[in-house]
Amino acid sequence: MAGASPTSTLDVGVDKLRSAKGLVRICLTRDPDNFPDCVDDAGAVTRSIPASAPHTVFEGLAPGGYAIAIIHDENANAKLDTFAGIPREGIGFSRNPKFTFGPPRFSAARFTLDGDAERQQVRMRYFL
Repeated sequence: MAGASPTSTLDVGVDKLRSAKGLVRICLTRDPDNFPDCVDDAGAVTRSIPASAPHTVFEGLAPGGYAIAIIHDENANAKLDTFAGIPREGIGFSRNPKFTFGPPRFSAARFTLDGDAERQQVRMRYFL
């Protein structure tokens, strides 16, 4: 179709979940200032999927740079539970960057969609 904007498809899989309990909450954003929380990000795409089936597809995305933040919300209370600031539930990010204290920067998790199908396989990490 002439004049149609190119769009991309993103296939997201989640590895190393410690259980099939609860939900996997995914935030897909283009905004470095709202990564990884996506709280004030009107352009973020969020999705909750069952932890028992940790795979989803985002369609119709504009080409460009994105980053993904994922929480394994095992008790399905719609938040990341912490103890003394340390996550009690799993967290993961696109490109699986290394991180220790605090989440990685947007630039470490950033990937580019260029109009073709893309895949991100995110590995969950647990600290407690």
